[in-house]
Amino acid sequence: MKFEEGGCGSGAAATTSSSSSDVDSSISFVLLSESEGCMRHILAHTSPRDACRASLISRGVKCFANSDALWERFLPDDYREIISRAVDPVRYSSKKELYFRLCDSPVLLDDGKLSFSLYKQNGKKSFMLGAKALSIAWSATVFWRWRSLPESRFSEVSELVAVCWLEIKGKLKPSMLSSKTTYAAYLVYNIGPLSRGLDFPAKTLVRHVDGTEDADDDDVAMTVAYLKPLNTNTHKEKIGGVPQKRTDGWMEIELGKFYNDKTVGEIDIRFTETSELYWKSGLIVEGIDIRPINEEQHT
Repeated sequence: MKFEEGGCGSGAAATTSSSSSDVDSSISFVLLSESEGCMRHILAHTSPRDACRASLISRGVKCFANSDALWERFLPDDYREIISRAVDPVRYSSKKELYFRLCDSPVLLDDGKLSFSLYKQNGKKSFMLGAKALSIAWSATVFWRWRSLPESRFSEVSELVAVCWLEIKGKLKPSMLSSKTTYAAYLVYNIGPLSRGLDFPAKTLVRHVDGTEDADDDDVAMTVAYLKPLNTNTHKEKIGGVPQKRTDGWMEIELGKFYNDKTVGEIDIRFTETSELYWKSGLIVEGIDIRPINEEQHT
């Protein structure tokens, strides 16, 4: 199939020389119209990355590869409802521009307690529960304080002043996430310069609950995680993810993975240390990030 280097659409591409016969013009028009239909069909079954690559083939292909009709397919079905909850209006001139806006700049939702973004490679939905959206034990007391940090996407983060009982929980409806997708949840945090007691083995859990289970069942299998890097040769517990530095300057630790194929119930996420009751301080919590497992590289 040959695509003309001219404008977009069958009208511009089907132009012929003045010397061409009416029959030749009609044949060219029909063949090119079929080619356009094939290209639309092909691009509709590719990924955003493939669509961007295809736009380099020719100006004719670029018209289809950049069209709103195509990029609408890459956006979540409920994207209009989601961005309607944005703290600030989400402005865009095309669906392609909106797609990359949502990939590159998380949008604050629901009075700034939640952020939403897309995974660039496939358009899967990601959410971060800000500290204000989490259930943090003793956060309404003098043991925690709220503060603003310029490096945070949220207006406030929660800083641990001093507690013995550390418990952070988050919940999210699976219907908010992309279906048939494997996700991981991460605690996003930093450690202040005057911290203490944060080299403990915490317990983490991520699972789906539908009301038939006891969400507070202490016998469920939990993974051990550490906020600070450790010498694995001296620790024999089943250790989950290790602390990683994010591109936004925060640290993150994986809390667990889950496959999202549910539409009811809740995703229950926990990070706790309630066994060794010694004083802890200096933990700065931005939130819990729930994003698709990156199949090619980590965000």
